[in-house]
Amino acid sequence: MPKKHTYVLGLNTYDHDVSACLLRDGAIAFAIAKERITRAKHASGFYKEVIDYVLEAEGITLDDVDLVVRNCYILPVPEMEERLVYFDAPGFLPDFERGDAAKHPLYLKHSDKVVTISHHLAHAYSAFAVSPFEEGVVMIVDGVGSYRSDVMESFPAEDTATPLARESESYYKFNGTTLECLKKVWMEPDRGFLSDEFYNMPGLGALYSRASTYIFGDWNKCGELMGLAPYGRRDQVKHLLEMHDGKLEVPHWTAEFKQPYVFDGAANWEKNPAMRHWEDLAWRTQDDTENVLLARARWLRETTGAKNLTMAGGVALNCVANGRLAREAGFENVWIQPAAGDDGIAIGCAYYGWLEILKQRRGFVMDHAYVGRRYSDRDVAKELQKFLVKIQADVVRSDNVCRDTAKLLADQKVIGWFQDRSEFGPRALGNRSLIADPRKAEMKDILNSRVKHRQAFRPFAPIVLFERMKEIFEGEEDSPFMLIAKPVRSEWRDKIPAIVHVDGTARVQTVREETNPMLYRLLKEFEALTGVPVLINTSFNIKGEPIVETPQDAVNCFLTTGVDHLVIHDTIVSKNRMYKVVSPVLNVYADVRTLVASTAQPA
Repeated sequence: MPKKHTYVLGLNTYDHDVSACLLRDGAIAFAIAKERITRAKHASGFYKEVIDYVLEAEGITLDDVDLVVRNCYILPVPEMEERLVYFDAPGFLPDFERGDAAKHPLYLKHSDKVVTISHHLAHAYSAFAVSPFEEGVVMIVDGVGSYRSDVMESFPAEDTATPLARESESYYKFNGTTLECLKKVWMEPDRGFLSDEFYNMPGLGALYSRASTYIFGDWNKCGELMGLAPYGRRDQVKHLLEMHDGKLEVPHWTAEFKQPYVFDGAANWEKNPAMRHWEDLAWRTQDDTENVLLARARWLRETTGAKNLTMAGGVALNCVANGRLAREAGFENVWIQPAAGDDGIAIGCAYYGWLEILKQRRGFVMDHAYVGRRYSDRDVAKELQKFLVKIQADVVRSDNVCRDTAKLLADQKVIGWFQDRSEFGPRALGNRSLIADPRKAEMKDILNSRVKHRQAFRPFAPIVLFERMKEIFEGEEDSPFMLIAKPVRSEWRDKIPAIVHVDGTARVQTVREETNPMLYRLLKEFEALTGVPVLINTSFNIKGEPIVETPQDAVNCFLTTGVDHLVIHDTIVSKNRMYKVVSPVLNVYADVRTLVASTAQPA
């Protein structure tokens, strides 16, 4: 029997945000990050789970895959795996995964069918190959990429970086499937302990992560840093990034910054006496970042004359900076794919294989992010029929679930919204979302205290009907992936206060009927009741956990938080009177089980 499809598998491996993307005849069939499966935030390690997920969703085996393209930003994957054979590195390959790795057909694989590419090259393909543009430019900025010695693409000959310098910024132009590197900005290695940790390196994205570590004790809290920045005072902290004649300078981190956050198990972060200093530092970090990015984007436009800008890399998740680029850089169009961070590396790897190795043409545009597997009504029913769910919740099927949900929202209820295929990337875009009414400012505090359990300063994002966006928010640019912050028009700020940040902006997601008809209908029903075509949309999870993936994840989150109702497919799930009796008992049991597990000695 002749083979029906051509499959390419892209993988981001070993370090944070392990992920897989499966192409079917050049279009994304399925994509998933490991954290959604294992429930460990930013999961690293081996990649078996993500491969199994996409292959099972498609109904094929690894033998059906024509090409596998991988990336690991630390080292090329074959070299990384050879070192892991004899080197104990639990952050990259924990002991409990070594057995699966050793038996896996891709581990230590040397084959023409299995290819490794460098980091920014993968980011670049993830940015332009699925964009709506035939030609344009690509801007890649992240914490750290590949060593210069491992970079695959050609770059300008005048480059004088040493072999151990690391990628920090990369700029390209593209036409069709042709990609040309115009400029790379490198980070040279430094002296001293922790000198190989990227947050001590002199780069744009690395500096942002360094500030995140200083304020939050975690290099990967860059979204929180962006949210804290508007609370800071202007010019209270010296410049952390400076541009001179097009060259980026990153001053050394000095003893002047001597108030880092150190978690001690008892201190309340929000009541820390260093808070004023942290707010000011966050403001400086964000402002310097925006100004450098804007200078780079203007240089890119003036150098190439391009009308279209695409972006990827972790810094491309900075929606405040993206908003400034869209408004001020001079491009006609700015497009950022939804998984711009390292989970999206899997997309770039897959499209490098499709376009550069298999020499196929571009024909797919990523106009939505809903590329997880589908869960059937039977999957949902199986979860809802479990004994501990049935005794705590009432389940009702609805013949018009959008209308009925809109009524609950207008009555100030918090809804867990689980529909169709999950989103790929760090933002919930309306299929794995917590949804609420934006018309009362206190809804932000309700969500933070009862459900999300996160810092009060962090804003919530609005979803809005695409055709109403310009009426409510400033700016012409579309924002389907919640990656561009826009000022809220003054006449609307008092109507939807729960989504207006302290600086008067909101991280907007526009909703079109053709890409998410269910969410679009929900917005229309809510508008019919209230006159407001906007809802709060935040990720369906609690602080420290990944966004829910399965019906089981959704039910667990619903029953362990202050979410009022779970709407899953056309079913509305509500907590009953027994919930208040059973839930505390289960929580105590869970706490005891966790305590026992944490103190148990290995056999």
